[in-house]
Amino acid sequence: MYATFTENLALRGKATQSSIRGAPWTGYSAASNAIDGNRQSQFMAGSCSTTEYQTNPWWRVDLLDSYIITSIIITVRGDCCAEETIGANIYISDSPIEDQSPKKIVAVWLISISSPIGRLVKLEGRYVTLKMEGQNKVLSLCEVEVYGYPAVVAGENLALRGRAKQSSVYPAGIPMNAIDGNRASNWNEGSCSHTQYNFSPWWRLDLLKTYKVDSVSITNRDLVPERINGAEIRIGNSLDNNGNNNPRCAVVSHIVGGGTETFQCNGMVGRYVNIVVPGRKEYLTLCEVEVYGHSLD
Repeated sequence: MYATFTENLALRGKATQSSIRGAPWTGYSAASNAIDGNRQSQFMAGSCSTTEYQTNPWWRVDLLDSYIITSIIITVRGDCCAEETIGANIYISDSPIEDQSPKKIVAVWLISISSPIGRLVKLEGRYVTLKMEGQNKVLSLCEVEVYGYPAVVAGENLALRGRAKQSSVYPAGIPMNAIDGNRASNWNEGSCSHTQYNFSPWWRLDLLKTYKVDSVSITNRDLVPERINGAEIRIGNSLDNNGNNNPRCAVVSHIVGGGTETFQCNGMVGRYVNIVVPGRKEYLTLCEVEVYGHSLD
């Protein structure tokens, strides 16, 4: 059993391979045959790719953008030779790997039946590569399907992917309220985070991976807006002092009640986004925190 998302991303991609089987099979062997949307496993039907017998043959699909890949489904030949795929490595990487060490090895292909078989993964990358290691090897594939979702959508609020914590919790003011996608600034609407009255209260967003953060937008509560005055936005990969020692993006001088202000962070690199009111006892209330940026190159 395997899970998929609706769209087969491989159909968007461009396929290449280390070699193409020569005459009389030239017209049946193209790398693109393995991403034609057809699971036909009879080689002579013209829907399978195959390499020459060679050292370390490989096949690769370039998805043309970075995705979180959740599953890969492979159909091998059904007329013969399916066992030739046994031991193939499946790689996910951000760049082509045939001339360098792979970033990620997803699985080793250990089965030889021709029915479509899935591998569940959850890794980010642009390239999916299958590679046979050894001399006098051949790689034949009748369909490769790749399912997942974009790593970062242009203009996407990365905070919605994350998890939030804070120094303490005022009743009903849980930290996740600040990343619920709702800018409602009235406390009674239940969409704001709220700490207790602490010294240097803080709120922290874990983006779950490292990004280049371009900007952070904060929506303030409609009442007592001055509580956020002097808050610092900190971004980085360290959890020292609960993340509050990371480099500073900006200082919040003032945000009007119910207003939203955007602070430019100019590609600061980090997994954690902290908002802390340093050096005094205060409540920290955040009605929405939005984070915009992009994946590391």
